[in-house]
Amino acid sequence: MEQQAPVNKPASEANSIGTIKIPEKKSAKWAYALGIIGVILTILMAVAVIYYSESLKELQAYGYVGAFLISILGGATIVIPVPMLAVVFALGGVMEYTWLVGISAALGELVGALTIYMTGHGAGRVLVESKHGKIQSAYERMLGLMEKRGHLVLFVVASVVNPFFYPAALAAGALRIGLGKYTAIVLAGKIIKCMTVVYAGYWGIKGIFQAIGIEL
Repeated sequence: MEQQAPVNKPASEANSIGTIKIPEKKSAKWAYALGIIGVILTILMAVAVIYYSESLKELQAYGYVGAFLISILGGATIVIPVPMLAVVFALGGVMEYTWLVGISAALGELVGALTIYMTGHGAGRVLVESKHGKIQSAYERMLGLMEKRGHLVLFVVASVVNPFFYPAALAAGALRIGLGKYTAIVLAGKIIKCMTVVYAGYWGIKGIFQAIGIEL
């Protein structure tokens, strides 16, 4: 019998036999879409901070909702200063449920942090190829740390007041850390950070009033 020569199948078809074919093009498009959404949201928040700069401090009049809203802006931007910590600190000293101020602020920062994650997911790797700058240099160093001990580094920078959370969140998106893990780690860290700030405000403001003879 005459043997037929084996037919070479396309690589894409061969790779799909017995395995789940990964839609690389769709994944890339989705990643870029997330990146674009993240950039747009960040720009919109930065514009809002500039346009409503005088009104931001008045958010403390809205109590827990104010802590949530200003923390969204503070958690998503680093270039434009937001008086988030000052407002949350003050609310910690005057609101009835101090712990609820901390939770509201932490949830707000988490929402802001998700926009950074989306930006990094779609465009974080592009920063490595861009021209060197302070933000990009910090991002490259953070990317190296995140590749080694990503979860621990992310938790630490989310738990304390510092300027390194933004590049860490970008790196988390670029390294494709799962959204569920990212959310859980960042929320835990932000709760620790925000509780520290609000209770510092509670005891600080309370101590000042007690010093002048006013009991809260």
